[in-house]
Amino acid sequence: MVLKKYAQVFSIIIIVATVYYSFFSQTPSTNYYSTAHTAFSTENALIYLKEITKKPHYVGASEHTVVRNYIISELEKLGLQVQVQEQVAVNKKWKAATKTRNILARIKGSGNGKAVLLLSHYDSSPHSSLGASDAGSGVVVILEGIRAFLAKKEVPKNDIIICITDAEELGLLGANAFVNHHSWAKDVALVLNFEARGSGGPSYLLLETNGGNKNLINAFKNTKSSHPVGNSLMYSIYKMLPNDTDLTVFREEGNIDGFNFAFIGDHFDYHTQQDSFERMDLNSLNHQASYLIAGLNYFANSNLAKLKAQSDDVYFNFPEFGLVSYPFSWILPMLILSVLVFFSLLFFGFQKNKLTFKGIIKGFYAFKLPLFVSGLLTFFGWKLLLKIHPQYTDILQGFTYNGYYYIAFVVTLTLAICWWFYSKYFKNNTLQDLLIAPLVFWILINVGIFIYLKGVGFFILPVIEMLLVLAIVLFSKSEIYNTVLFSIFAAPILLLFVPFIVMFPVGLGLKMLVISSVFVVLLFGLLIPVFYSYKKQNNFSKLFLFGALLILISALLNASYTKNRKQPNSILYVLDADKNDAYWATYNSIIDNFTKQFLGNNPINGSYDVNTAASKYNSKIKFHKKTKVIALKKPTISIIFDTIISSNRKVCLRLLSNRNANKFELLSNTPIKFKSFKINDEAFKSDPNSAYVLKVDKGTVLSYFITDKNEVVDVEFVVEPNQKFDLDIMEIKFDLLTNQHFQMQPRSEIMMPMPFVFNDATIIKTTIKF
Repeated sequence: MVLKKYAQVFSIIIIVATVYYSFFSQTPSTNYYSTAHTAFSTENALIYLKEITKKPHYVGASEHTVVRNYIISELEKLGLQVQVQEQVAVNKKWKAATKTRNILARIKGSGNGKAVLLLSHYDSSPHSSLGASDAGSGVVVILEGIRAFLAKKEVPKNDIIICITDAEELGLLGANAFVNHHSWAKDVALVLNFEARGSGGPSYLLLETNGGNKNLINAFKNTKSSHPVGNSLMYSIYKMLPNDTDLTVFREEGNIDGFNFAFIGDHFDYHTQQDSFERMDLNSLNHQASYLIAGLNYFANSNLAKLKAQSDDVYFNFPEFGLVSYPFSWILPMLILSVLVFFSLLFFGFQKNKLTFKGIIKGFYAFKLPLFVSGLLTFFGWKLLLKIHPQYTDILQGFTYNGYYYIAFVVTLTLAICWWFYSKYFKNNTLQDLLIAPLVFWILINVGIFIYLKGVGFFILPVIEMLLVLAIVLFSKSEIYNTVLFSIFAAPILLLFVPFIVMFPVGLGLKMLVISSVFVVLLFGLLIPVFYSYKKQNNFSKLFLFGALLILISALLNASYTKNRKQPNSILYVLDADKNDAYWATYNSIIDNFTKQFLGNNPINGSYDVNTAASKYNSKIKFHKKTKVIALKKPTISIIFDTIISSNRKVCLRLLSNRNANKFELLSNTPIKFKSFKINDEAFKSDPNSAYVLKVDKGTVLSYFITDKNEVVDVEFVVEPNQKFDLDIMEIKFDLLTNQHFQMQPRSEIMMPMPFVFNDATIIKTTIKF
């Protein structure tokens, strides 16, 4: 009687507790690890992290060398022999090159099999990132993990290779150098790569394989990792996106499989000055450590020869159960069986007059209206917010400091809309009629999944749960439905799917808020059997609407910049050496107090030139202003040779900075087809399906970061005999704030350099035509 009397209260408690636990269970606590000498110590890892994140340490910066030497010394303290692989490396996809310096060490195993490789990178993103999460966290987890492993004085069966790469941020160049030029690469069977795209949140498991994932998933389950978080939805989407990590090079260039471990929470810190030691989430650091400890202990002693597979598994994590998986071959039978059960229940329902066409049609209206209305409001609402707060567009990652408020707002607003529509239908329609619409939608989603995205096959689980509930409702002779029982049935699905509501807008930007809204409606449909018997249903719509308004107000109140939520801004001084003109330029949409001192109150919209480099997010220069010419030392640009042999034209350009600049950027104003392309004798790989190694319609031809004083950069290429060249060569130095030729007020304490674009730099542009 007590259960019946307080069924709604118990149901709400079950749902709230399930939602809370779905997030809480994803990461270990900050005190998860022991301080024993043979155990991983978070405190030790933080000592390393604090040391390597004192200053930005991008490729070519003086601090870059300091960090490299520190990592080497710490590895040597562990008794390891360390080598530095110095190699010019190129990446054709990124059109990038530099001289890399990878940090390598090897622990010899007792067997003669392949090796497991621990991977991260020590360079921070140019020009201002402190690199605590990306990828200082990966480096220190490896350092401390290896220290703990060696402290046990156990000889592993397999060799363990430590590879701390250089120049990952420039185009995975250190990984390219190792895979294509180091003799150890051929010994590697598996890679464990530690990365980050934010400063907090759970660390997600992502795979890299040229074949199927089945054996990799089974092997990972054998590691007994304490908090695995990953699923084949993320795996399938990751394979379709252009995002790469160092591990991508191992897969593409060396056919070497591996696991990526990366956290993406607090995405607003990614590549910024705020990616600092102080803002590093210890739960995230410990989560990375849990993967390394479990993975290293298992793979150091397991058979690495049986990781390749042709077939794929559907997989997902579930609290306390770890990874759950089953073959792709199960997807179609499960779908067919679900459809057959669904039509059987429909037939039974109509035969016993428990289902009605009219009621089902109303159920479709009840489900489609909140789906349509909430999706529309979310999509256009975000565009409206960008109009109200245009400064949001200057956070290029797409996730604002108050982004979590906006996610909460969308969730509560969508729930308010769902309750508003459904409360009207709950009164005059049967539960079984209302269940059909969400079931049909979930089934149609699974049909699409089978055709286009099999990795998301676990989306059949809500269908199975709803079919079970529908069967109970149809076969029950009582009209009193067990609210608590249905809440318990729904709990596993909520545990699995609720985190997706947050994951998509955090990882892909707030433009994906509409996905959160859709997920909320889909899960609301799942909970219809629970909500159907709730009392005072109209009040829930009012409650969630009130909550949405409070959250929106909180978001708006937290829209301003502070010391802990710094405003990104950018400024460049560009000298056109040929025209003897100079410009101030910014990528910002709004002129603030810092940029106003350069651009004034009425800058010119757009760029100073049609051909300028854009960021990875395709950001373009928004404003510019002509200014006085400063006598900067121009680079020496020479044509070493330009000759035609047979049907080929061979050219060599030599670039030399006379002011120790950081980077050369080559931009073309005309289309070019390159038959071969080399930078300091390191060539882009040829394409067996094309006569050309590289085709450029217009824009970036090459980005080269300079690492040595007076470094000479020779760019050699072969083209058609009649090829014409119109090249802009940009020499970039991140010295604007320290250059004695410029006097300026520094940024305020609530500002920071904008990431992903050239910034705080003096640029000399030289055009050559030949």
